[in-house]
Amino acid sequence: MRRKLVAGNWKMNGSLAANAALIAGIKEGLVAGACDVAVCAPAPYLAQVQAAVVGSVVASGAQDISAHASGAYTGEVSAAMLQEFGVQYVIIGHSERRAYHGESDAAVAAKTVAALQAGLVPLVCVGETLEQREAGQTNDVVGGQLDVVLAALSAEDAARIVVAYEPVWAIGTGKTATPEMAQEVHAMLRARLQVKSAEAAAKVRILYGGSMKPDNAVQLLAMADIDGGLIGGAALKAADFLAIIAAAA
Repeated sequence: MRRKLVAGNWKMNGSLAANAALIAGIKEGLVAGACDVAVCAPAPYLAQVQAAVVGSVVASGAQDISAHASGAYTGEVSAAMLQEFGVQYVIIGHSERRAYHGESDAAVAAKTVAALQAGLVPLVCVGETLEQREAGQTNDVVGGQLDVVLAALSAEDAARIVVAYEPVWAIGTGKTATPEMAQEVHAMLRARLQVKSAEAAAKVRILYGGSMKPDNAVQLLAMADIDGGLIGGAALKAADFLAIIAAAA
């Protein structure tokens, strides 16, 4: 059995006061052992998050990473820097990074390699647009995104990643894939992992990242190949985040 993971993506939200209240609320209401839990904060708040979650079951995560170890890359954050702040997870290739910053599949693969080399767990995001889904291209687009990453990894390293399926058309739009629609894509991704290695197919957790909320979490998480969630808006409210964690238990 793959242990479920619920990871909050705060995106570009938060403040020192709001973060402190949010983490305190999560820690207060969290039942240890229910599932793995992580919060992925903006880079300026990583030190605050590290201090707030130390000694708890909540892990800290970052929202991006550089493919480079160091050097003249203004504005970038390296794996070594994240390590110093106790980061365990890092989101890579989020649809917003792909859309607004032009991140290619090759760049996502390079960042995944950098994260693994540093001992971080990459949350590799894949997903299709509404136009691609309506054109029947979901499997080609989403599977192709994962294939590029897997091609850059050994079979052993492939088993160490986490995949997050985030249909772009369901992020922040109020639309959500039905559990059956999501399961179909997750099963396809599991099959792609199987081609790489049986170990990867068995071990890799595939999260759903398309507007998972308390009112749909139970149904989505009941699907055989949905191993947790990458949570956006609902991760900014302790009660909502805790409800999704409870659904994953």
